[in-house]
Amino acid sequence: MDICEVIKVKRDGGKLSEEEIKWFVAASTAHEIADYQISAMLMAMYINGLDDEETAQLTKAMRDSGEKPDLSSIPGVKVDKHSTGGVGDKTTLSACPLAAACGVKVAKMSGRGLGFTGGTVDKLSAIPGYVTALSEEDFFSCVKERGISVVSQTKDIAAADKIFYALRDVTATVDNIPLISASIMSKKLALGSDAILLDVKCGEAAFMNDIEEARKLAKTMTNIGAAAGKRVTAMITAMDQPLGKAVGNALEVREAIDVLKGNGPEDITELSVALAGMMIYLAGIADAPEKGKAMAKAALEDGSGLMKLREMIEGQGGDPAVTDDPDGVMGTASFKKELVSENEGYVNYIRGTIVGMASMTAGAGRKMLDDEIDLLAGITLNKKVGDHVEVGETLCTVWSGDERKLSEALETVREAFVIDSTEPENNPLILDIVTSDMQ
Repeated sequence: MDICEVIKVKRDGGKLSEEEIKWFVAASTAHEIADYQISAMLMAMYINGLDDEETAQLTKAMRDSGEKPDLSSIPGVKVDKHSTGGVGDKTTLSACPLAAACGVKVAKMSGRGLGFTGGTVDKLSAIPGYVTALSEEDFFSCVKERGISVVSQTKDIAAADKIFYALRDVTATVDNIPLISASIMSKKLALGSDAILLDVKCGEAAFMNDIEEARKLAKTMTNIGAAAGKRVTAMITAMDQPLGKAVGNALEVREAIDVLKGNGPEDITELSVALAGMMIYLAGIADAPEKGKAMAKAALEDGSGLMKLREMIEGQGGDPAVTDDPDGVMGTASFKKELVSENEGYVNYIRGTIVGMASMTAGAGRKMLDDEIDLLAGITLNKKVGDHVEVGETLCTVWSGDERKLSEALETVREAFVIDSTEPENNPLILDIVTSDMQ
């Protein structure tokens, strides 16, 4: 095929055939097409869109562009979980152990963070000794023996996605529902789990700001999954302020441990139990989501969720004592400063994007994937939306190993808090639940 002719089809608003899509993905992965031609095709897709059939075919071709682990040797129903990302989202570290404690097999590959939304692999890297890059044999062994393993995603999973995403990131073609869906679902389907739970974040601190756009994304992804024979559900959850109180890698590990000890913030605890409950339901262990939620809550209360996290950490070389003494094992940042309130009133809003940017400034995030990060840096919120605050009370604490970065982060985070005399309404955390049209 001729790449210019294929580009022309989509440029002129036409529909790409299955053969054209498969060829484009295969040729891109084999580096037989120049980056500028791939970018031109992605821009044509962005501007003129992809219908459901094209989106499904693109996802399938991207899935098949790399390795596909065979999880069939692991007994039980394997359930994967994916979050579209948000500030302070550490639910993999709390929800997945709760689900595993109830019998769900969790074989999960996660990524590193880019920008101000942290990656699960970075969080786990804050635990001394934890190995994120396991061989396939050791990965499977951990899931068989302990019920759960979270490792770093290899470059060979959905290999085309890495090429496409790098180009989309620098050509303003990221925010497109078919392309986002194909990117996420190609990786999820390549990993081979039997069921997938999608946590689609919606709000100021998330990629999707609008609830209707979040529903479209959720429906597109669930339809793709169902067409591939997977049981898929999406939960649309609020991300108008950071989730929980901790933003930053070691800080978020500590908070996830607090959640599993029953001492975590109300919002992250509620969401972790709800997500785990849905995973238990998707695994067929509970016959309704509410029953799965009740099982997850019981695993929280009896400590079995915390023990499952401890087992996972130990199985991957990490120091299991981190579940007893997070600060003692991981350490804390060398410097910290508190931001105090200059006004009395209620916290009406916390701009999550600004908190995320401040955390990145402190050293907790990266601008490029190969940037070094400060695993102990970040921000802890002393106040959340709805809390009353007096003049001089601490709004948040900034942590860093670099005093200059600390000062810059403190100045940035000042703009995050909106304080007013009126107490705000208490908005729901779970905004909607979406399933495929085929389910």
